[in-house]
Amino acid sequence: MTKEELIEAIGQMTVLELAELVKALEEKFGVSAQAAVAVAPAAAQAAKAEAPAEEEKTEFDVILTAAGDKKIQVIKVVREITGLGLKEAKDLVDGAPKPVVQGVNKEKAEEVKAKLAEVGASVEIK
Repeated sequence: MTKEELIEAIGQMTVLELAELVKALEEKFGVSAQAAVAVAPAAAQAAKAEAPAEEEKTEFDVILTAAGDKKIQVIKVVREITGLGLKEAKDLVDGAPKPVVQGVNKEKAEEVKAKLAEVGASVEIK
């Protein structure tokens, strides 16, 4: 079997079949899935769903805990970040503590927190 044929065969596999292949290769060659993650991100997702081990947190929620003194500025920033309308953004700010964004990476969470803190809001990342 040529390299191209092997790649074609792997490309036609389902995510579950690919996860099983990765597991079998790990056992056969005594390697970790970390190398396979770069080659097959779908397999990594399947493996993550099957065996949630102690992993570094990659998704964060930014929670607005209080609007502070500059409520109007906070509403403007919330609208900018979320794309919500004026009423929805105002309701979110008035209903604090509430999540502004959910499931974002650490850099985005820090960026959102900084923008809100800059206008006087109290924010936490979970």
